Amino acid sequence: MENDSLESLQLFLEDPIYLLPSDRMKLKEALRGYSSPNFLKSTDSIETVKIEPNSNAAKKELEELKNLDTTPIPVQGGFSKGVLIVHEELTLSPEVMDMLVKMLNACGYSMSEVGLVSSENLVTRSMEDFHNLNGHVVLKFGRIKHPIQQLPFSLYEIHVEGETEYLFADALSTIAEDKALKRQLWGALQLLFNLSS
Repeated sequence: MENDSLESLQLFLEDPIYLLPSDRMKLKEALRGYSSPNFLKSTDSIETVKIEPNSNAAKKELEELKNLDTTPIPVQGGFSKGVLIVHEELTLSPEVMDMLVKMLNACGYSMSEVGLVSSENLVTRSMEDFHNLNGHVVLKFGRIKHPIQQLPFSLYEIHVEGETEYLFADALSTIAEDKALKRQLWGALQLLFNLSS
């Protein structure tokens, strides 16, 4: 029975299955191949989810569990300096990329030393997945479809959490079209990277 899949088990289960939020997190973490202490904090008093065998909800739950992305988050660039740039846009236009390259060069970095991640690559990822990238400096541009968006950080201000420094700003495409935002970003980058003005 240990080797049976969830699909084969649902064929002979007649009673509803009650999946508690903490159980669901444990199952997801186990399927990812690692265990996180964070899932132990959830309580069983939270609303339970009732799943009828062979129901659409059960099938959807199985599909969600099967589709958990266990591959690392794809990062463009060498990412050798621990500087991670997370951007809202699916792809960066040549003009925006040119602006970004010039800013990074002025800060003493090249594109081969930083990592670029599009919001699209974070949609199904947890904060644990994000922290596993081990970015020491995170520059977030625009709205990101990820829990990092919920961090209560003000735009263009440096925030330190543990060993990671964060700088949140408007979308790169918006900054590229607005000289005042470029100046504001440059001022924040000078503080972040200890550059003299």
